[in-house]
Amino acid sequence: MAHKNKSNWSPYKARQKNQNLADSKASESISHFQSSYQLIKKSATNQLRGQHRRSTETFSLNEVNDRLFDVFRNHGFEDFPHSLRMKLAEFYTLLMEQQNKENFTRILNVKDAGLKHFIDSLIVTKFTNLKFPLMDVGTGPGFPGIPLKIYFPNEQILLAEGVQKRVEFLKTVREKLELEKLLILGRNINEECFYPVQGVITRAVEDMRNTLGNVINTLQLGGQVYFMKGPNVDPEIPMALDAWGEFYKLKLDQAYVLPNSPHERRLIVFEKIKTRLVSDEFLEDLGLTEEFED
Repeated sequence: MAHKNKSNWSPYKARQKNQNLADSKASESISHFQSSYQLIKKSATNQLRGQHRRSTETFSLNEVNDRLFDVFRNHGFEDFPHSLRMKLAEFYTLLMEQQNKENFTRILNVKDAGLKHFIDSLIVTKFTNLKFPLMDVGTGPGFPGIPLKIYFPNEQILLAEGVQKRVEFLKTVREKLELEKLLILGRNINEECFYPVQGVITRAVEDMRNTLGNVINTLQLGGQVYFMKGPNVDPEIPMALDAWGEFYKLKLDQAYVLPNSPHERRLIVFEKIKTRLVSDEFLEDLGLTEEFED
């Protein structure tokens, strides 16, 4: 007669318990390894993004222009004038020369620059009529402001940039390309800026709500703000209207892709419908009282 196992101990259960414990430790070890790997991978990616990459291509101005011709022809800008494309080629050459000294852009080769810098800057003209004077807020090394200035040689464009080394580069570009009616503002734009413009354009990543507030006093009544955004911009629109709906209305929401490419974009346009009153004390603090007297 078998004796009852009063301790309820079972060699099978013991083996299962030990196996489950070993499996759990192995799982924890694998999970820890995967987490560590992801952290290392993320760190390496961030380091690569911030790394100063230098251009390895050495093309003459005519060779750059020839390559830009191919890019423009293949991506919907086959009718772009030769003389203006040569200006863009010269701009690209200056940018790559500067890139070898300072880290200005992650886009280096002619093909990518032609599509992701030049065509990306110019394509907004296919969807809306830009208003001038036009201010490019946070232009960086000149996007979209410089390509637009080349395309509209007789219109006044202002490039606003707060980083001094970029400001100096923009001045060099203006001089070398002989760009007239191009003003360079070496400052960040905020509500204390009163320089009157009819249009504001930006390709910067700043939230639209913040930009609308920053340009509230520089953009004139009836003027427009052109946001060049990625496809996932939907959450920003209601937040911008909640904050500034009294002063702006949504004029255009245009989804598009860069022609013959997978790159999705959104053009969001707000129009200023009301002027925000500014107190005399605010103007006095800025030293602008006399300028705004009747």
